[in-house]
Amino acid sequence: MNKLVNCLPAILFLQLFISACHTSDPDGNKTTFNLNLNDGLSSLDPAFARNQNALWMDNQIFNGLVEVDDSLRIQPCIAKSWDISADGEQYSFHLRRDVYFQDAAQFKNGIGRRVVAADFAYSFGRLIDPSVGSSGSWIFSDKVCGQSGFIALDDSTFCIKLQQPFPPLLTLLTAQYCSVVPHEVVDFYGKDFRSHPVGTGPFKFKYWKEGEVLVLLKNEKYWEKDNNGHSMPYLDAVRATFIPDKQTAFMSFIKKDLDFFNGIDGSYRDDILTKSGHITQKYKGKFIMVIHPFLNTEYLGMLVDTNLPILKHSPLRYLKVRQAINYAIDKQKMMKYLRNNVGTPGYAGFIPRGMPGFDDKKVCGYNYNPEKASKLLAQAGFPDGRGLPEILLTTTTSYRDLIEYIQGELDRVGIKTRVEITQGASLRELISKNGVNFFRGSWTADYPDAENYLSVFYSKNKVPYGPNYTGFNCKQFDNLFVKSYHVTNDSARYKLYQQMDNIIMQQSPVVILYYDKLVNLYQNNITGYSKNSLNLLELRRVKKAPAPSAP
Repeated sequence: MNKLVNCLPAILFLQLFISACHTSDPDGNKTTFNLNLNDGLSSLDPAFARNQNALWMDNQIFNGLVEVDDSLRIQPCIAKSWDISADGEQYSFHLRRDVYFQDAAQFKNGIGRRVVAADFAYSFGRLIDPSVGSSGSWIFSDKVCGQSGFIALDDSTFCIKLQQPFPPLLTLLTAQYCSVVPHEVVDFYGKDFRSHPVGTGPFKFKYWKEGEVLVLLKNEKYWEKDNNGHSMPYLDAVRATFIPDKQTAFMSFIKKDLDFFNGIDGSYRDDILTKSGHITQKYKGKFIMVIHPFLNTEYLGMLVDTNLPILKHSPLRYLKVRQAINYAIDKQKMMKYLRNNVGTPGYAGFIPRGMPGFDDKKVCGYNYNPEKASKLLAQAGFPDGRGLPEILLTTTTSYRDLIEYIQGELDRVGIKTRVEITQGASLRELISKNGVNFFRGSWTADYPDAENYLSVFYSKNKVPYGPNYTGFNCKQFDNLFVKSYHVTNDSARYKLYQQMDNIIMQQSPVVILYYDKLVNLYQNNITGYSKNSLNLLELRRVKKAPAPSAP
């Protein structure tokens, strides 16, 4: 009997659980928001919020000092106001007094306590603590002098003292890495806080069977109200599944088992989109499709640190080979036939279109020029590709069609590649350890400032403590990067950003494939969804009307 009970499907258990525990709308309808996280989820600890799924879920459970609105403007959050010193080296945040952590057994009587300034000092200190090993350590590691850079003047005043000015600090603080966490719960669970998160956000954690289902419930004590004084969130629960195959997940959306679907996979792209990027007649009116600029650069990364043994025999150590690869790809055709023109060909730098400071007239990337590619190969000592070793190009299943197209483009100029398909988590692990020479990557903005993109090439951000996955090291670039910290005028800082982006393009540690656009699908009964260029899933204002009854 016990064995049978233990074998109850997790989803059935959760349906019963949600029905019993969460509240109803005035008409008695349960409002559970259903979505799918196809790439899985490795942690719910914001100190490890390094990919899309973690960002989405952490955004429901946690809050930070500040946040961005849909226009990418800084807005107060737990900090109701702030002051910046004249020298730009100290930020003082004045905290709300009505924000409480969600209930947890580690608090007195199991009731969540009020958030105070010391909680931010603790939370930010975790990011730079080597024993934690946060993937977000780069956010503060070169900006503060250890833990002493985070100061709680009193319960309601928190200060960050910088080693030098850093104008994008407020935008940086909107990243999910900078969420506040309670020391009592983190200290109790240690590394297992990843699966026992407690924050201040609109939803609280309830259940996670890894690889199958995740459930968040409405935080009845959430501090934020809407413009009419009504408590948020409006939804009673959020339920995430982990269907790895995008086509299968899309069919779940079509059957209305999911309320939201992100992205258009190649396996069904032509079914839903015309080549010009519009919804097909087949699906008109069936659901809501939102296409919006997305601060995401899709690229090929090439390891360039010649001190690494893995690069010893790789032709990618030669600049002219890397430049030849850049010239060899017809990105315009790639976007039309493989992306249905959802996105913009990557003819400028690493900074994406839509980011403040983007200027494709001032940053010179690579257009399609196979003749130039062939000439560079010959100059590198490989005429028509003769003598050029085969290059391994690693990607995930979702991008197989794109990478095989690139394989064909490179083959036409004499660059032989072998494509290796691996799981997303495995590839991220390899990239984060400089374990792969040539890989497909994405860089989605953690915060809306181009510094976020340029930090990927700052030499002090090399792995394992930072996102410099190509091992790029250029003294001129580093000097400009540090110089930008002292420039408070946005226009002047953007000019430095453009100089740095041009250096990246000249040295070619990456191939810019395209600047993305997000495609989000919602069922017709979903309202209040967000349209932001960070593609940050924002559910506190979402409402779900009862689905219409079948005729």
